[in-house]
Amino acid sequence: MEKIKIEHHTLSGGLWIGAWLFTVGFLKLTFWQGVLAIVIWPYYLGAAFSSFLN
Repeated sequence: MEKIKIEHHTLSGGLWIGAWLFTVGFLKLTFWQGVLAIVIWPYYLGAAFSSFLN
């Protein structure tokens, strides 16, 4: 009989959700932008912080 190993990755998932919530709050995104930020939140942060580099 094979042993099954179950791993929980709650820390990485929690960090991802925290970063997403930070992005939505920090950039004051609308509801639909927040939904889109689920997938592309680094883009929103890059676009916001690119003004500091110029």
